[in-house]
Amino acid sequence: MAIDDVDRALLVRLQNDATQSYAALGQAVGLSAGAAHERVRKLKATGVIRRTTIEVDPAALGSGVLAYVLLDSDAWMGDEPTLDALQAIPTVEEAHIIAGPASVLVKVRTGSTEALQATLRSLHLVDGVTSTQTIVVLESFFERAPAVV
Repeated sequence: MAIDDVDRALLVRLQNDATQSYAALGQAVGLSAGAAHERVRKLKATGVIRRTTIEVDPAALGSGVLAYVLLDSDAWMGDEPTLDALQAIPTVEEAHIIAGPASVLVKVRTGSTEALQATLRSLHLVDGVTSTQTIVVLESFFERAPAVV
């Protein structure tokens, strides 16, 4: 699906506040409520909008420790068992196959350094993982949604 400037404007507004009415969205981009609704429906149908959700403050939920962990392996880790094993660890928020000094990069949030250590133990149990390198975030300047360009 080709994305035009109106779609981009709708996406930016939805990223900032997905609870806006279609009337408010349409007014902001020069469309009727019905036309705005149809545009958003098409953006969802084509997968441009993957889901509608809320953003929760991890620290408010007791998950204030953020770390990125590089997983090294003795084999290719892009298979289903690896994905299943990583998804089974609830503190792993993201997992990415990467090029560089390791095979996989995972984003982890926990409530304490003790919980982080438990997560690292779980990561070491994933088949093929030979070592980890952990980067603990002390402070985040900002996090943002993907830019709509």
